[in-house]
Amino acid sequence: MGILEKFRGPATSIDDQIESFAIDRVPSGQRWPIPAISLVLLGNATAMFFFSFGAQQSFLVGWPRMLAPIGYFFFGAVLIGMLTMRMASREGLSQNLLSRGLGFGSHGSAVTSFIYAVNYIYYFLFEGTIVSHAIAHYFDVPINSIGGIGIFAVVGLVTLLLVWRGMHAMSFLQSWGFPLFLLLLAWGLYKLGTEHTAAGPADWHATAPVDSAAMWTAFSLANGQMIFQGLMATDYGRFAARDIRYRGTAGIMLGELIPMFAVIFLGAFIGSTILGGLTGPDGQVLAQDPGFMFVYLMGGAGVVFAIVTQIRINVMNLYSGSIALSSGFDVAAKFRPGRQWWMFLVLILGVVFYAFNVINHLDTFLAITGVLTNTWVLIILADYFVCRRWLRLGRSEDIEYREHEVRAWNPCGLSSLGIAVFVGGLGIVGLYPDYYASFIAMVLGPLLHIVFTVATKGRCYRPENRPGAEASSLVN
Repeated sequence: MGILEKFRGPATSIDDQIESFAIDRVPSGQRWPIPAISLVLLGNATAMFFFSFGAQQSFLVGWPRMLAPIGYFFFGAVLIGMLTMRMASREGLSQNLLSRGLGFGSHGSAVTSFIYAVNYIYYFLFEGTIVSHAIAHYFDVPINSIGGIGIFAVVGLVTLLLVWRGMHAMSFLQSWGFPLFLLLLAWGLYKLGTEHTAAGPADWHATAPVDSAAMWTAFSLANGQMIFQGLMATDYGRFAARDIRYRGTAGIMLGELIPMFAVIFLGAFIGSTILGGLTGPDGQVLAQDPGFMFVYLMGGAGVVFAIVTQIRINVMNLYSGSIALSSGFDVAAKFRPGRQWWMFLVLILGVVFYAFNVINHLDTFLAITGVLTNTWVLIILADYFVCRRWLRLGRSEDIEYREHEVRAWNPCGLSSLGIAVFVGGLGIVGLYPDYYASFIAMVLGPLLHIVFTVATKGRCYRPENRPGAEASSLVN
């Protein structure tokens, strides 16, 4: 295989490119080389969200305290991604299809598919909001006006058309988009260094007193991203070779996370540098908004930078959101219009949420999705690595995912998720500090799932009316 071929996926039909095996296994002949998968993931690694995340961590706890939650994010994401990608590549299944056999059942997996889809709809909204803010700031269009909403909708529609062909389209976009991203970022840093007094790490100060609540909040924000980045990588890791090893999946994660963390630290650097030049009550909010940050530094070039970066990440949000919705509605309503059409639903919901300023409730969203997503992912991992591969309560390979192979509702995973989310929800509504919520839920859920699966001896993996459903007959 030549060097260039390592950065490309295998040849396939247009139909398969568009559908991207949303409701079936990825065939062995359609697996991608590791460099090609890493290239696609570069779009996520350089998302503008992470400029905001870095500035937010700096303003919350300052240097060097921010290294603790950021380090937790980095090493945790490598571990989670390494495990989930290894699992997905062996099975050739998305997380939504894996959920059918790994503790939730066919109809139960629709619940987890919608949890997954909500994440991508919100991140599509967040990234789209950044580019809309950049254009609105530059052309002096009120952000919440009809014009602002129109900017969001038009840019979103262009993004959708660019990713119509799935993984192959994203590979092409990242190939030309990443060099352009680097050139524009270098120009922005040059403008920052020549026109502003750069703030080194010693000047990255918290904007309020740092106490235990601030540190726990910083860890809570990192916790949601830690799990989600490993989860997101799995949508693309399922295209990796079936015999890929842990060092291979760890390599894919490192290829995504190293540039991502460079962006995080640049976000802290840029945010702290421009904060001193901003006045008024909204100074801190603007200093951590990349839609303002780069227009402030670069003018029109900042708008171009925001558009290029937003398209490179939002093609991934549209793609993964459509995969989740396709899988969910396939089971919940037997509705199969094709994966690509679900991208329109992501776009429409993004426009509606933009119009109602849902983005202003980012902290609440991250708290809720941290509880839901983290608990779901760790239940899946507990089922696969503990219940199946260690305790041998069910198949350890060729995980069941077709409706006739699994129960409609697996009470083990659903009960564990429900109880853990309820306990986490108590924190979100204020019965205990909300920054503990995702940690408590993500520990409680997997433990309960293991207990319930052991108590039922793995019987809930198979349909109730199927002969020989006992776990002992399923062990390979």
